[in-house]
Amino acid sequence: MHFKYKLTFLLIAFTILFSSCSNEKKAPNVVIILADDLGYGDPQVYNSESKIPTPNIDNLASEGMRFTDAHSPSSVCTPTRYGILTGRYAWRTDLKEWVLKMWDKPLIEKNRLTFPKLLKTKNYQTACIGKWHLGWLWPSNINGEYMNDTIAIGNNTLKDRNNFYEKIDFSKPLGGGPLEAGFDYYYGDDVPNFAPYAFFENDKLLEIPNHIKPKNMYGAPGPMAEGWDLTNVMPKITEKAVNYIEQESKKEHPFFLYFALTAPHTPIAPTNQFKGKSQAGLYGDFVNEVDWSVGQIIKALKKSGQYENTLLIFTSDNGSPQRDGTNMGGEITSVKKYGHDPSKPWRGIKADAWEGGHRVPFIVTWPKKIKKNTVSNQLVCQTDIISTVCSILGIEKDTNSMEDSYDISTVLLGKDNKNSLRQTIVHHSGDGTFAIRKENWKLILGKNSGGFSKNLKIEGFPVETKGQLYNLDIDPSEQHNQYDINPEKVKELTSILNQYKIKGYSNH
Repeated sequence: MHFKYKLTFLLIAFTILFSSCSNEKKAPNVVIILADDLGYGDPQVYNSESKIPTPNIDNLASEGMRFTDAHSPSSVCTPTRYGILTGRYAWRTDLKEWVLKMWDKPLIEKNRLTFPKLLKTKNYQTACIGKWHLGWLWPSNINGEYMNDTIAIGNNTLKDRNNFYEKIDFSKPLGGGPLEAGFDYYYGDDVPNFAPYAFFENDKLLEIPNHIKPKNMYGAPGPMAEGWDLTNVMPKITEKAVNYIEQESKKEHPFFLYFALTAPHTPIAPTNQFKGKSQAGLYGDFVNEVDWSVGQIIKALKKSGQYENTLLIFTSDNGSPQRDGTNMGGEITSVKKYGHDPSKPWRGIKADAWEGGHRVPFIVTWPKKIKKNTVSNQLVCQTDIISTVCSILGIEKDTNSMEDSYDISTVLLGKDNKNSLRQTIVHHSGDGTFAIRKENWKLILGKNSGGFSKNLKIEGFPVETKGQLYNLDIDPSEQHNQYDINPEKVKELTSILNQYKIKGYSNH
C-alpha cells in the first residue's frame, strides 16, 4: 500500500477510535418529554383496560424503569412546569392557585437557579420546545417598556385582560421567556388555548399576529397569525424536536431537550392521521398522537446513535380532565362514556387534590445505566428530576435552591429500590388546597377536591364535611375518610406541612 494511502487509512482509523472513546466518556444527553393533561390510566402499560393504543410509551417502559407512585408538584399546569425547572414548589411563589393567565409576567424569578442553567455549567446545549406557559414580558407599543411587568400574577380583577394585546408591540423581542430561564433555544406555541396564536422562536414571534381569532375557533380571544391551524401544533413542535436531536447529535457536547407537548390538553385537535385510531373518541385519538410523538423522539435518538447514552424521562404535568373532544373540548369526565377512565384506578381528575389530579405516568430510560423492564413503587415528585440529574452529572448542589427536590439516582441506577428516599410530598390543587402525604397516609386540608371535581356529583363517592385523611395502602380510592377517627395523624401531618411552609424547604 502506498505510504500516502497508509497514512490516510491510519488517520481515519485514529479518528474513528478517538470518536468512539469520546462518545464513551461523553456525559449523557437529557431529554424530558412532558405530556400535557395525560392521565395515569391513559397509557396501556399503566391501565390494561385503556381504550387507547400507546405502543411507543408501553415499549419505553419495557426499556427502562416505570414508577407507579410518581406525582406532579401541582395538579395544574404552570406550577408543575415551575417545579420541574427549579426543584421548588410553585406555591412558594406569588402564584397561590391555578395557572398563569394570558399576558401574565414570568413566574420564574430572574436570579433563580434553573435546570438549563445548571446543565450549561457542564457544557450542555439546552433547548425548550413546545409549551412554555411560564410567562413573558410583553413590550409596550406606548412607552417602549414592558406593559405587564407591574401587573400582579394571576390578578383576576383585570377586566380588560383580553384587550392587552392592543398595548403590545409584537415586532419587538420579548423578555423573561425560556432564554432568560437558561435555555439556548426555544421554539413553540406558548399556550395553545391562549393568544397570541403564533409560533415563537427564541424571544420573538415568527409571524406578527395581525388577525383576530374567529369566535368559533377554540381558545381565548385575541390576535393570531394568518392561517393559524390548531391541528398543526403537535406535528410542528415534534418536527422541531426531532430536528434538534439530529442537529445536536453531530456535535461533541451533550444536549438537554425539554420537550413540552401541547397534548392531550385542549384544544383536542388530532390530525386526520390519528382520527379513529382509538376507542375513546377524539381525546383517545389525541393521546395516540402523543404516543406517536414519543415514538418520533425515540426514533430520532436511535437513528442518531444517541439513545444508549440518553437519560430520557417521560411524564405528564398533571392528571386528565377527561374531556371527550367535542368542539375540541367537551364536558369534564365526558370521555368516560367510551368506557375509558384516564385516572384509573385513582379517584379524581386534573386540578384535584385526590390522586387522579397529580399521580402521573413516570418512565425513565438510560440503556447504559438503567435496567430494562423494572418497576419502582418509590414515592417520587417531578421536582426530584433536577437534583437527581445533578447527582448523576456530579454537579454540586446549591443548598439555597432546589428546595423541594430529592435525589433518586440510587433508585434509577439499581443501587437502592427498597428504602424510601422520599417519605413525604406536598400536593397542591387547582384552587390552592394543600394536601400532604407521609408514607401511606394522606391528609387533605379541605372538604372537597380543591379542583374540578368539587363541582361534580360523582356517584359512589362520599361528600365530606371537614378535612380528609386516607390510608392509601388499604384505601387507594380515597373513599374512607379517617379525619375524625384519627386526630393524632391529622395533627402530625398538619405540623409537618406547616414546618415545610415556615422553613421554605422540604428536602432536609
